[in-house]
Amino acid sequence: MGALETPAVRQLLIAKGIDLAGIRRADAWVALYPYLNKLVLPAEVANMAENRPPTDVLLIAPKASLVVRGNLHPAIQYQLLEAASQIHSGPGVFHKAGQFPAPESIDLPLSTHARQYYRAGPPFLQRHLPFWLAVLVQQVLALLIPVVGVLYPLLRVSPKIFMSIQTRRVYWLYSELRLLERELATAEDDKDFIERFDQLEDRASRLWVPASLRPRLYDLRSHIRLVREEAKK
Repeated sequence: MGALETPAVRQLLIAKGIDLAGIRRADAWVALYPYLNKLVLPAEVANMAENRPPTDVLLIAPKASLVVRGNLHPAIQYQLLEAASQIHSGPGVFHKAGQFPAPESIDLPLSTHARQYYRAGPPFLQRHLPFWLAVLVQQVLALLIPVVGVLYPLLRVSPKIFMSIQTRRVYWLYSELRLLERELATAEDDKDFIERFDQLEDRASRLWVPASLRPRLYDLRSHIRLVREEAKK
């Protein structure tokens, strides 16, 4: 058993006294065993001058599969498929150009990477970069993508969290100012309150906030001065 291009097969096809026998019930064999193909060897394809073979011959041939381990690196799988395409994609007696290799699973499932290869060809990096560099970039991306997937939501939320914290810092000072106002309304001596107002205004002056919160901080300082002036009267 061998390919038509095999020297021994071609020698036998043209040898005198040896005739190629066809397969009876080829359709039945193919129906029972899906890994077989029915083929027709055309008459005189081996040697037209010697009329070899003299008539069309019905044959059956097994389907060959390229099998790899399930944990084989995807880059090597793509390289194997590229090599198989270069070797087997040409035309032949029994097939047209580009017919093989084909994404057909017989006994084993088709690899996910093989399915992707037949759908869109080699990966973008392997088409435009040397093999070693493409593999290195893929490994780096494999590490970075999960990190980016975690950091991206955090980066989107962090400005909102930052603004919320800064806003609360301003509102805490407002809360202290309201508390001082309530205490001032019932207090008999205002001297201690003047010092507390000064301390509150000093804290507000040293507080750094984003530009969007500066109007609120300015209003806070204005309110502190207003209440302090009321306490001095």
